[in-house]
Amino acid sequence: MKQIFSFGLTAALLLACLTGCGGQAGDTAPGGTAPSGGQTPPASSAPETPAGEISREEALAIALENAGVLEGDAYNVKNETDSDNGIPLYDIEFETDYGDYDFEVAMADGRIVGADYEVDEEWLDALGGNPVTAEEAASIVAGKIPGASAADVNIWEESGDGRGRYEGELFLDGMKYEFEIDPQTGRIFDWNADLRD
Repeated sequence: MKQIFSFGLTAALLLACLTGCGGQAGDTAPGGTAPSGGQTPPASSAPETPAGEISREEALAIALENAGVLEGDAYNVKNETDSDNGIPLYDIEFETDYGDYDFEVAMADGRIVGADYEVDEEWLDALGGNPVTAEEAASIVAGKIPGASAADVNIWEESGDGRGRYEGELFLDGMKYEFEIDPQTGRIFDWNADLRD
């Protein structure tokens, strides 16, 4: 009699255990999906940037390309997140042996919404290049700005310092650009871009 009672008790406990343990996290429904109310384990690796935004590395590459600076020439690189006029951006600064560079690159689309750099004039000859006319200088500027054409560039020649230079400005899509170009090398040695309200 004791054996039957003991067997019945063991069976009841086993049955209670089996019915009480159903629906736990980790159980799967047919097809490998978690049952409703169950928890899904977190993804093993999350993306570095939200969908549609550029990464820090992409922003730096955009700034280097726009400045005409090789990655190996840049040092003391700072790449921080910030915002300006409600636009989330990467605030990028770097130095080279021939100048200091500051860029603001929009996270959403990689558009440059701010830039300021100046190349030391004594480096211009060392950096090399070819002499350019004012028309060619206007084309160089337009080539740095998506959607711009040489006709959009207001350019003039200055020669007060002996070496001479082209200076100018351009207004496009809410941005103001100001520049100085060395006519002997075709290099932009002073560049400023600001988002205007």
